[in-house]
Amino acid sequence: MSFTLAIVGRPNVGKSTLFNRLVGKKLALVDDQPGVTRDLREGDARLGDLKFTVIDTAGLEDATDDSLQGRMRRLTERAVDMADICLFLVDARAGVTPVDEIFAEILRKRAGHVIVAANKGEGSAADAGVLEAYGLGLGEPVRISAEHGEGMADLYAALMPLADSFADRAAVAEEAAPDTEVTIAEDEDEELSDDALKAAEEAWRPTEKRPLQVAVVGRPNAGKSTLINRILGEDRLLTGPEAGITRDSISIPITWDEVPMRIFDTAGMRKKAKVQDKVEKLSVSDGLRAVKFAEVVVVLLDAAIPFEQQDLRIADLAEREGRAVVVAVNKWDLEDEKQAKLAGLKEAFERLLPQLRGAPLVTVSAKTGRGLDRLHRAIVKAHEVWNRRVSTGQLNRWLTGMLEQHPPPAPQGRRIKLRYMTQAKTRPPGFVVMCSHPDKMPASYNRYLVNGLRDSFDMPGTPIRLTLRGQGDKNPYKGRKKSTPSRLRKHLDKPGTGKK
Repeated sequence: MSFTLAIVGRPNVGKSTLFNRLVGKKLALVDDQPGVTRDLREGDARLGDLKFTVIDTAGLEDATDDSLQGRMRRLTERAVDMADICLFLVDARAGVTPVDEIFAEILRKRAGHVIVAANKGEGSAADAGVLEAYGLGLGEPVRISAEHGEGMADLYAALMPLADSFADRAAVAEEAAPDTEVTIAEDEDEELSDDALKAAEEAWRPTEKRPLQVAVVGRPNAGKSTLINRILGEDRLLTGPEAGITRDSISIPITWDEVPMRIFDTAGMRKKAKVQDKVEKLSVSDGLRAVKFAEVVVVLLDAAIPFEQQDLRIADLAEREGRAVVVAVNKWDLEDEKQAKLAGLKEAFERLLPQLRGAPLVTVSAKTGRGLDRLHRAIVKAHEVWNRRVSTGQLNRWLTGMLEQHPPPAPQGRRIKLRYMTQAKTRPPGFVVMCSHPDKMPASYNRYLVNGLRDSFDMPGTPIRLTLRGQGDKNPYKGRKKSTPSRLRKHLDKPGTGKK
């Protein structure tokens, strides 16, 4: 990208609305009440032929203590220091306030380039506010309407001279979006050679253009943002003792131990009955969307109260969505009887989440950083298993052994015959078994085959999809209308046969 643009201003002046317009997607949560945005959110923006990085920030509050507003302000000031250009948004309908004047002075001292934009500028009711924006002493304000897309040409004209000055820093390039689904083989019955299997495995290796997508989910105050800050090595996300600080699902690119990743920090998910606030509903919905687009989901538990009902629901959701799952137990530094606690956690995990049998269970401390190396290895291993492919020959040899060890049942005296097996897809691994009477196969035998696949082909924890498919009747005449054979018809048509 050619430059970085940070959108700053008071709460509820339309920063997130403008951010969504510039990136062309509804990434940031938007609501009428002020203070919805709390973390820094980055996105790839485009305005005309300009391509740049845009940062959405929390609303600037006149607070400098360690309160939530004070920590939000420090995070916004950090974005100001990071950005090449600051776009200072004021509300044209409300006019310039004393708080706007305070932050105009801060930007004058800290920012290299500042552009003032008078948002909500549609209609004559905004004329007075636009004129007041001249008094901030930061140059001619740009009159825009982020909601309706007005004034974008004027904003482009204001950015263009500055963009030219930053052009030599980086070539303007559009990053390719990470692939989420790739077909390995068009024919699901196709036998892949060892070289083809290796090539397919290499195709899923994370790269800078296609990083490993990791979502960190859990209940409020489990330490998700603190954990990601520890991985990043900096206070990139807003943290604190208050539950439910994170609202947006923030994605952060990182190379963690030479593995390119994009980590999603999500809002804490409470029980549905307890979620009444509109913004919290939007936050949880945003988190669920992050789970659906992730490849590996880290379910973060609190060591003091692990495997609460909501934790189980979150882990089950990730499994139903077909994501690779890693269970991490945070705040491990506070535990005294670690060995006894760990044994209890493993027993509870196997009992309460049988559908994730064999998934990695890692103990970490986001506060001290202990266990992060184990968490990294578990994430990489889970991603590798999630992309694993087994050749058709191996599967059918394995199936023969499983049938000899435990033959399928015989409902109504007719034994179900399993004839052939192949892997139809990966991400997660999906297998198809051709058999007779697939509708009569009991669920217990399906579990027997799935557990056998986990054990025999080293696929612990990852969701496995097993589909039974009937081969149908091979009789080509089945379903045809009966007719008299042509030779017999000629015979019957002869004189003296009595029939015509």
